[in-house]
Amino acid sequence: MRSRTLGCTVGVILTLFQSSAFADERAKLNHLLNHFLAGAADDIRVHQRFWADDLIYTSSSGQRFGKAEILAGMKKTAADKTTEEESQTDSAAMRYRAEATDIRLLGDTAIVAFRLIAEPQPGADRSASKMEFFNTGTFIKRDGEWRALAWQATKIPAVAPASP
Repeated sequence: MRSRTLGCTVGVILTLFQSSAFADERAKLNHLLNHFLAGAADDIRVHQRFWADDLIYTSSSGQRFGKAEILAGMKKTAADKTTEEESQTDSAAMRYRAEATDIRLLGDTAIVAFRLIAEPQPGADRSASKMEFFNTGTFIKRDGEWRALAWQATKIPAVAPASP
């Protein structure tokens, strides 16, 4: 009887510890995602940290590429900017945030799905419009750090306002 009680107690403690560890990892992934989205428009260091070197990215336009192409594109954009005014009128005029984030842990692998909201910064050029995407990322934990290994982005079509 005592061994059964001890076994149940150990089982409960292990379950609580595992739940706490999962909550910690979910919090780390959520923080990583939000930090990435806050700097994604114009900070190449954020991209270097976020993406795994062997990334497979499928864009909402159906293009497939890796981390090297993302970084090269950011470097080209930075090199093309010749004045401070130009640097303030492009992608940095957009801000990004996640809604309805769903994080599922599978050991050292995680699936992160969310609705990405891209909208113009206050005071930005109003020719840019709000866009929304469904994003799903597969993350792997290597050397104690989570990195996005695979990514899929799907543009959510804008819904036309209902006519009276």
